[in-house]
Amino acid sequence: MAENTLMDIGKDNTLLLVDDDEPFLKRLSRAMEKRGFAPEIAGSVAAGRAIATARPPAYAVVDLRLEDGNGLDVVEVLREKRPDCRVVVLTGYGAIATAVAAVKIGAADYLSKPADANDVTAALLAKPDELPPPPENPMSADRVRWEHIQRVYELCDRNVSETARRLNMHRRTLQRILAKRSPR
Repeated sequence: MAENTLMDIGKDNTLLLVDDDEPFLKRLSRAMEKRGFAPEIAGSVAAGRAIATARPPAYAVVDLRLEDGNGLDVVEVLREKRPDCRVVVLTGYGAIATAVAAVKIGAADYLSKPADANDVTAALLAKPDELPPPPENPMSADRVRWEHIQRVYELCDRNVSETARRLNMHRRTLQRILAKRSPR
């Protein structure tokens, strides 16, 4: 598979990975390197913009929400510096509005976390007019619900009462859900 992937990548195999989840970023970097890419990593919008300006890559995987801002700012710089760059926006907070914004700004695809290296590679190497295949291991409905609750909980600064109010859920029910482990 590595030889076939290398042929599909082309001569310029530079890849920018922008994500503030350091363990995920390192894992993805190693996996993409095994698939023939030459990854360079950035843990923030500022670092991603700096690399995109100095050394615009042929490919990029950019997380939408970063601690210091919005990953779409990196996508804008990539579009400006290298219009042919294939960009995949990756996020744990999937929503139709952000997917539309990412594609309008020039992203080739939009994937929800947890996406594995095979999903990312398929999205990066997909022909512009072909749709990438559906993920092999999509999140279960229970997992999607749990991720959404966790996201709202974090956005409410871990305030259970505020989170319950925004989710239109009883506080005790929310506490029980938060006490459980994440579903698969």
